[in-house]
Amino acid sequence: MRTEYYENPKPTWLMQQFWKISGADKYILQKSTYSDQVKYTCMGGIVLATGVMAALAGGYAFYTIFAPKGDAIDDIKTIIHSGHYDPTDIPTAILAAVFGLIWGAIIFNIDRFIVTSTGKGDGTEAITRQELKSALPRIIMGAIIALTISKPVEIRMFKSEIDAKLYQTQLEAQKNYEIKTRKNFEDRIKDLDRENSAIETRIEGYMKVIATKDSLWNIETSKGQGGRGQGEGPMALSYKAERDRVEAEKNQFVAMNKTKIEDIEKRRAAMNAELETALKKNKSVSAGLDGLLERIKIAHELAPGISIFITLLFMAIELTPIFFKLMLIKGPYDYLEENIKDLVKAQNGIEIQHDYYTDKEGLERDLVIHHEVERMTSMKARVIEAQKELNEYIIQRWKDRQKEEIDNNLDAYVSTVMDGDTTQTAAS
Repeated sequence: MRTEYYENPKPTWLMQQFWKISGADKYILQKSTYSDQVKYTCMGGIVLATGVMAALAGGYAFYTIFAPKGDAIDDIKTIIHSGHYDPTDIPTAILAAVFGLIWGAIIFNIDRFIVTSTGKGDGTEAITRQELKSALPRIIMGAIIALTISKPVEIRMFKSEIDAKLYQTQLEAQKNYEIKTRKNFEDRIKDLDRENSAIETRIEGYMKVIATKDSLWNIETSKGQGGRGQGEGPMALSYKAERDRVEAEKNQFVAMNKTKIEDIEKRRAAMNAELETALKKNKSVSAGLDGLLERIKIAHELAPGISIFITLLFMAIELTPIFFKLMLIKGPYDYLEENIKDLVKAQNGIEIQHDYYTDKEGLERDLVIHHEVERMTSMKARVIEAQKELNEYIIQRWKDRQKEEIDNNLDAYVSTVMDGDTTQTAAS
């Protein structure tokens, strides 16, 4: 805008893009004051910043959810040994970037709609109860958006502390799972042991008898240290014969139960392998605790005050444009916008009589009169009415003409009528 007393600085291209984002009219802003231009530039910047933060937060949340689990334990070990983190999972990062862009665009459009659809209040700095009530749905939507943005940012800010706490949680969970798993398998192994105990006890009995006979044979045949030095006499031979007999019985017993012993050993080996598999699975299950919900819970436990503060900060950023518009004092832009809207309505034959009537709830309502619609409706009604009159006139003239023809040739009409009656009588 340029006049004798005032000239606006030329807006830059970037400034005009912020105007579009805030939903302001470029044509009107160019005719307004510089302060109005700055207001809507700042508002557009806030909306854009919200969209960018939503994109970053959404992408990070997606990566946290779908990245390979167990990274918390692995990262801690890697930091301890090498001092740096494991490399990022590239496929998941690419998908997270795509999702972040889509999510940011969605939040950007929702936020832009919330800001552009919020009215300007009564044109004063004070926010009345009615204005707050009208803006309440938009405030709730903005608060929800702020919460969805703030949580991923929180867990990224406290990532090191969360990883350390999560590492302890995963180890404790893995230890508890291992204790329960081993207890379950111990009960099953005890059943195997009871099944095998009778065989082992019988074999141990044979081995004790064999050891006793060997000891007695040595005493009979050896010299010194308690030996009798009698050589392999009748007594020694009896011990040897008894020992061989018991050993033969033992071998026969082992041969008879060989299949059962092998089956028990196979089952024990299979059970040990199953135990190892279960223990490895426990590690995977405990690694599954590395999720978005678990990280948010840990963030709240580590720093509840800071977590609330960050949430409030994002809510302030998100809700600022809404309250900003309610607190705006009417400026040249607002009056020019209202003037153009009134001109557009007048040009299209729309009249609004403000506070014309009171509804059932006691609220004053405006009366909207659509003059162009009424004109077209009235014209159409009159055309239809005239068409009806013309149709009646045509029918009346046709009746008059028929009457005139009957008067001029009455005998022919009478004869026709009589013949028709005669024919009808004959037919009947």
